[in-house]
Amino acid sequence: MPDNTVRAAYTAVNQLYIDLFGSPTDLDPAYTTFILRHLTEGPVLDLGCGPGHFTKVLTDAGIPTTGIDLVPEFITHARTTYPTLDFELGSFRTLNTPPESIAGILAWFSLIHIPPPELPTILTEFHRVLRPGGALVLGFFDAENEVEMFPHKVTNAYRWPINNLITLLQTTGFTELDRLQHPATATTRRHAALACARRE
Repeated sequence: MPDNTVRAAYTAVNQLYIDLFGSPTDLDPAYTTFILRHLTEGPVLDLGCGPGHFTKVLTDAGIPTTGIDLVPEFITHARTTYPTLDFELGSFRTLNTPPESIAGILAWFSLIHIPPPELPTILTEFHRVLRPGGALVLGFFDAENEVEMFPHKVTNAYRWPINNLITLLQTTGFTELDRLQHPATATTRRHAALACARRE
């Protein structure tokens, strides 16, 4: 999905999104623990950082982190709420970052709107900027049997069977380190997290 489509969709609901998800206190403790277990040193890029809540968590843990997002309203909110933290307006499709200069990347549910054929190019860009051995942590919607599009509340999104996504990550230069899966409930979809290391 083009960046301008995603930007427009989140701009339209930015205040509702901030109200619902914009604070570190809104985060699932299991996921916070998972992320901090694998992103242990900086610099880290929080790609698709939204209102900046995970950028805040990582920075408070002593990990130098820069949050990057497409949506101007999210970056304005993040800079206002966390004025001592680093935030940039931009796209993770083309990172303004030298090769092998980043220790870790967090892409927390920020790849869900990327059509499957476009994802390898984005993962290759992540591989370019990560140091050998650098950590990539992903949050995403988990599927049972096949990659499929579904009507996300903001704009159309994709869910991936975890093993399909791991196969794609392997082909773009990553090795799985850890995973965390949550089944669907009455109020939430199946979702999961993956931690991977960049191969040389």
